[in-house]
Formats: sequence, C-alpha cells, structure tokens
Amino acid sequence: MRISTEVADALTERAPVVALESTVITHGLPRPHNLELAKRLEEVVREGGAVPATVAVVAGEVRVGLEPPDLERLASGGADKASLWNFAALLAAGRDAGTTVATTLFAAFGAGIKVFATGGIGGVHDTPFDESADLVALANYRVLTVCAGPKSILDAEATTERLETLGVPVVGYRSDRLAGFFVEETAIPLPSRVDDPAAAAAVLRAQERLGLGAGVLISNPVSSGLPRDRFDTWLQAARASAVAAGVHGRDTTPYMLDAVAKLSNGETMTVNLRLLEENARLAARIAAAYAGASSAAPDLVGAGVR
Repeated sequence: MRISTEVADALTERAPVVALESTVITHGLPRPHNLELAKRLEEVVREGGAVPATVAVVAGEVRVGLEPPDLERLASGGADKASLWNFAALLAAGRDAGTTVATTLFAAFGAGIKVFATGGIGGVHDTPFDESADLVALANYRVLTVCAGPKSILDAEATTERLETLGVPVVGYRSDRLAGFFVEETAIPLPSRVDDPAAAAAVLRAQERLGLGAGVLISNPVSSGLPRDRFDTWLQAARASAVAAGVHGRDTTPYMLDAVAKLSNGETMTVNLRLLEENARLAARIAAAYAGASSAAPDLVGAGVR
C-alpha cells in the first residue's frame, strides 16, 4: 500500500482525512465527466476542512491518495473493479482498478483513516443469495461511512436487517428514517439519529472505546430526491429488462443503475451527483470534528445522539 505524502502527513499530524472510492471514476461516468467528478469531490472535501484520500489500485499497487496522473490514468478507461473477492488477484496481475465501498474501507482502515464518503452502499438484492461484500466490510473495518443509504435498486429493508445482524450501527443524519438514495427517505425507522457532525464523530469514538470492530454508517438523505412513485416505475421496468437480458450476480447493480438512468432521461444521474457532493461535504465536517475532539472527553459520549 502506498500512501501519498499529503495524506501521510495529515495522518501523522492527526489532521482530518476523508477516504473516497474510485469506481465512480472507472465505472460510474463516461470521460471527461468521471475525471471532473473525481476532482470536484476532492475539492468539496478540502472545502470542508479535510484532506481527500481517493483510493484505487494502480499497476497492482493499492494507492491511498492519488496524484493527477493517477486520476487521468483511471479515467481513461480499461480499469477493472476491485472488490474483496478479486482484490488479491488484481494486485498479483499488476492491474489498474477502481475500488468499491468494500475495498476502499479495507484500505482506509489499513491506512488509519477514520471517515469515508460514498454515494450509496451495496446490500441485499431482491433475488436469493445476492448480497454485496460492502456489508461484510462495514462489519469488519471500523471506519465511519457517510452514504445516502443502500442503492435504490436494492431491498432496503433486508439490507437494514443484515446490517443489524452484523452489528453495524446505522445512524440517521437529521432524519429518523433510512435514506433512500435517489429518493430522500425510505419508510424504515432508524434506532438513532444525530443532528450535527460532532455528534456523528462521537458515535465513532464511542464505538472505538467499546472495542467493537464494526464501522458506523451515517445515513444522509439527499436533498430534493426523486418522487418515490416515479422512481418505482423506472425500477420495475429496469428489473424486467435485467431478467429478460439474463443479467445476474455482480453485473446486476451496474446494469440496473444504467437502465434507470436511461429510463429517467438522466434524472437519477443528476441526483447521484448531488448526493455524492453532499456526502463528501458532510464526511469532511465529521472528520474535522473527530480530529478536533479529545478522545478522552467523556462528555462526548451521547452528546447530540438520540
């Protein structure tokens, strides 16, 4: 693993750092929009007072914090997608790859980064035996993840139940219900909420003091989400298309997201870009709050958490 000088210096100084995934560069958007988004998300993190640490695999090496040539290389096309199950093989083959939520969490935890921002997490599909490795990573790597909930093509209720089983705290940010990715909220109630970045950071500190190994998931509803009924219509059509095309397994999520983007004439993509920025901004503020608080302060426990 190679950590950039900027990120390494920030970690040494206990300054705020936010990890960012790279599948949004390699598989999320066409060029040049993918490169523009990658740069914009790093800019948003800096505006929030933290150092961005985009994670990727470059020439078979895990990089934490990318230089401009690395971003250009990944955005040019041809990179694989690295999840936990193929991670080692891609490194051994010297490949380039974008990192998913799961592999970004692995790298962030290994580097000592406490906060990670993504769009939506993977989870449980509506077909049997199809679950994302993101859930395992959230349970195994103690990093606070800011997201807009499970991706909207997933079974949100089953995903929430699985997270509960795995012992992953799911905390609403200024909301009592699970975020709905493309739509603002689901109907699924959450056991706790926080209303400011310091309170979110306090949950991670409490998790650390308890010695629990799981991360913390902050559910941050997107502003101006899509109407549920309109999205459900697109989703049903996308599912029918996936069945007709024989799509299954790891190809399901990208196929479905692409299908709903086309059916919505790009409306879902617009919302996706918005939530990515909003999550990066919140993650930076949480990272700054975490870095600025004393780990020994007993009054942080439960402060602002309800």
